[in-house]
Amino acid sequence: MGMNPNPNRTPLAFTKMHGLGNDFMVLDCTRAHLQLSDAQIRLLADRHFGVGFDQLLMVEPATRPDVDFRYRIFNADGSEVEQCGNGARCFARFVRDRGLSDKDLIRVETAAGVIELRLTPEGRVVVNMGVPKLLPAEIPFLADAPALLHRVEVNVDGGSEQVELAVVNMGNPHAVLFVESVDTAPVGRLGPLLESHPRFPARVNVGFMQVLARDRVKLRVFERGTGETLACGTGACAAVVAGRRRGLLDERVEVALPGGELRIEWPGENAPVLMAGPATRVYEGLWLWP
Repeated sequence: MGMNPNPNRTPLAFTKMHGLGNDFMVLDCTRAHLQLSDAQIRLLADRHFGVGFDQLLMVEPATRPDVDFRYRIFNADGSEVEQCGNGARCFARFVRDRGLSDKDLIRVETAAGVIELRLTPEGRVVVNMGVPKLLPAEIPFLADAPALLHRVEVNVDGGSEQVELAVVNMGNPHAVLFVESVDTAPVGRLGPLLESHPRFPARVNVGFMQVLARDRVKLRVFERGTGETLACGTGACAAVVAGRRRGLLDERVEVALPGGELRIEWPGENAPVLMAGPATRVYEGLWLWP
């Protein structure tokens, strides 16, 4: 029997979590199906009138025998997305803390395919994010041919501006810009223009990366459907892939985001990207439908 939230129903139990400040409302939907409208998700996401979060995570039963769970992700605007790296780490911590799984290696199905989550004895979570997709059609991105960098024209204040960016799909689409300083990068100006640019039919997450050394970068990410967040796991993976392909980075890179650091490893073409970082439970709550 499904859960249909309305004022006459039982309050909605949830867990608030974050991965480096990228915060989530996590729902255990393993025992009963839950369907929320876009408007309900937007209300829950509101930081003044709701719970407040970057993404809503739903833990659901597996629909196939070779995985442990199904994982669904919704942005603050109600749109469903394919993947969320920081959310994946919180997902692993959530199912262990809740006693839903006692495994150290958890296989999870997402809209982008199967991912593997490994919990380490130190409490960190390592996520196998899969092999990055790099062809324009796989992003999706409208281009005549593959390239390490693409030129995209954006309209700003009645004029136009050329932006160079790399495109990577890490289960969701990313555009990566190489900048001299993330502190002065035009995240607020270019982020929304590129997110909804017509050359990205499914919209795109926009990363601004500053290379500090071959094993260290700084990154800010403007996420589609949410805006700039304190951390973006898939964005960190995409940035390292883009930097590695240009010969700027080594195989293991520390990515410094506003909310903290992630370790990203990518040996190269046809290999999966590994992401390691913390996952933190903040509190348990009950949402009373207005």
